[in-house]
Amino acid sequence: MGVLIIGAGHAAGQLVATLRMQGYDGRLRVIGDEPYPPYQRPPLSKQYLLGKMDLEAVFFKPPDFYETTATELTLNVRAERIDRDARTVALSDGTSAPYDRLVLATGTRARRLSLPGADLDGIHYLRTIGDTDALSIALKPGIRLVICGGGYIGLEVAAAAARKGASVRVLEMAERLMNRTVAPEISTFYQALHAEKGVAIHTGIKVTGFSGDGTVAKVNTEGGDCFDADFVLVGIGAVPNTALAEAAGLACRNGIVVDDCARTADPNILACGDCTNHPNGIYGINIRLESVQNAVDQANTVAGTICGNPQPYCAVPWFWSDQYDARLQIAGLSQGHDKTVVRGDPASGAFSVFHLKDGRLLAVDAVNSPRAYMVGRKLVAGGAHPDPAKISDMDIPVKQLV
Repeated sequence: MGVLIIGAGHAAGQLVATLRMQGYDGRLRVIGDEPYPPYQRPPLSKQYLLGKMDLEAVFFKPPDFYETTATELTLNVRAERIDRDARTVALSDGTSAPYDRLVLATGTRARRLSLPGADLDGIHYLRTIGDTDALSIALKPGIRLVICGGGYIGLEVAAAAARKGASVRVLEMAERLMNRTVAPEISTFYQALHAEKGVAIHTGIKVTGFSGDGTVAKVNTEGGDCFDADFVLVGIGAVPNTALAEAAGLACRNGIVVDDCARTADPNILACGDCTNHPNGIYGINIRLESVQNAVDQANTVAGTICGNPQPYCAVPWFWSDQYDARLQIAGLSQGHDKTVVRGDPASGAFSVFHLKDGRLLAVDAVNSPRAYMVGRKLVAGGAHPDPAKISDMDIPVKQLV
């Protein structure tokens, strides 16, 4: 019966590659509810949206990879129910897929708004290739695009849309951009960068609904302001796809609960990627991550567990965001910090922010500073307590902080 993978995202593609690389020679089948083989999502709000990357380049591997690795792809089909006793998964095409080991790589879905007018035409979300294709067609010079949400997705789309000549407005409920994940200095830098590129940024503003005759025409806010819109993109986060696991009786708490070897409580079912809630040994907490790093590393952990070589997953989380020519790289998780140290001058366009708690480095946010980012990852992984005075001293090479 072999290994059955539910989901066709980055984690699924990595798992196929690693299983075969580690010598797994049993049956391997991937079930995906889209018409595409496993693909990468980060380019959807960046290079692919801008037309700088073609469709096949978005795929995790070329289509013939699955033939050469003897992997069965079942696409445009949903997994609807897990029968743990029979070890089968019921599919939307009326068939049933058996398994020896089941891997849930179900990812996330876009969090949706439930506000008046939220069902009007012209209100979109970005999660799939189809979503990006629809947005790309709409992005024409002069089109009025209103983006609800000032997180990574919203700002990356804002940058791409501005480059395409659209009139872009971003509405963020919090008092600053990317407020949950970056330091205030980073938020300030990106707000100024977007303003420089002609994007109107509004923070501390709450959207209350949408209006229009069948198609969205205005975005309404709590303060009474209304913004004209030809197109609206909602980017307010993501929700883990846990319904399949929950219906099967598996523990779920903001994700499918797994141990450090990616195993659920059912010895025949594992999970990996954005959908999991897993332990992180570096911070001593259970977390759910939405990142390429987590998808890749956890897929590798699953492969090791299946192949009889379990290696506990313990890695420094890392993330990145490309907006215009400014690359933001983040190593670690800054929540709970009690001190920040800025290295470099934000006005120069290249700087970093180090987050510490009780002297220990928790995370580094780096803008156009790849060395600070790489050194930061090493320091976080090692539980280092760097000297704040040395961090801020640009006369001391960053590598000497290690």
